[in-house]
Amino acid sequence: MNSLPIPKSKRGRLGCIGLVFLLLGLCGSGFLVQSVLGKQQPEISLAAEKIPLPFEVPLLGHEVPNTLPATWLTMVVLFGISTLATRKMELVPSGLQNGVEAIIEFFYDFLENVAKEKTRAFFPVVATFFFFILTSNWMGILPGFGSVGVWVEHRGERVLIPFLRSANADLSTTIALALLSVVAAQYFGFKMLGLPYLGRFFRFHRLLTPFIHLRGRKRPRGRSELINFLLAFVIDLISGVVEVVVGFLELASELIKILSFSFRLFGNIFAGEVLLIVISFLFIFVGSLPFMGLELFVGFIQALIFTMLSLIFFMMATMGHGAEESH
Repeated sequence: MNSLPIPKSKRGRLGCIGLVFLLLGLCGSGFLVQSVLGKQQPEISLAAEKIPLPFEVPLLGHEVPNTLPATWLTMVVLFGISTLATRKMELVPSGLQNGVEAIIEFFYDFLENVAKEKTRAFFPVVATFFFFILTSNWMGILPGFGSVGVWVEHRGERVLIPFLRSANADLSTTIALALLSVVAAQYFGFKMLGLPYLGRFFRFHRLLTPFIHLRGRKRPRGRSELINFLLAFVIDLISGVVEVVVGFLELASELIKILSFSFRLFGNIFAGEVLLIVISFLFIFVGSLPFMGLELFVGFIQALIFTMLSLIFFMMATMGHGAEESH
């Protein structure tokens, strides 16, 4: 049975003991600060909280989810950066224009290694996914997100409804992104392959093949020819039924992508938010800094995963399918 590695040197042992006492001290100081300030235990809600409004918003009424202003804030940031970077375009870029162009060029070259000549068609959609998700994820750890809001009565208790919550911590936002990704894949497939692209999902031509072959076919003579004829007909018919089932499975897989995309992104971002809430409650600010750095990394990875999966699905949708191309 393997035991935990114990440093052999005196300095190593003292370092481990010091680290344990440091963590205990941070945790204890966190509880002390919470008790002095009288801060309540943070409320964790799976769904986006509703911000009460003194006026009515069309389609939403007197309440809006706190992920909605965060989503608009993300778009404002992206539009603001792009506007400032392109306000005074120069042939030899400098300042913000130079930085934005360097990032865009690096990301384009990165995607070109996968999409090759199709990068130009896919880049606007894929880049929008990446920068929107990345900005939303990183903004979710800024001061004020989840901590500044309004106190309301909920089930007989006063709870804090934050004004801002990371957009991707709401399942509605991730479902919308996943739906856009799947719809874009169908658009690119139909645009580049035309009507034959529909043959990926509706494979009825193979089911009709055995009946088409009956035309002009000589009537079998003898028992052996009849048996061979019936076997060939049944095999072609079964192959046609299998092709129809495979087509419907392809269609179902496109719908399942919406769920897998949305829940993957939502689950990781929501889990990160819960981790930061719990750590900030247990420890003072210094103790949560390493976890904030971890969330920056996770936010980047999740944006990259969503983007690359979308790009791969775009590539798969625009590839010719052998069965359809041969007819």
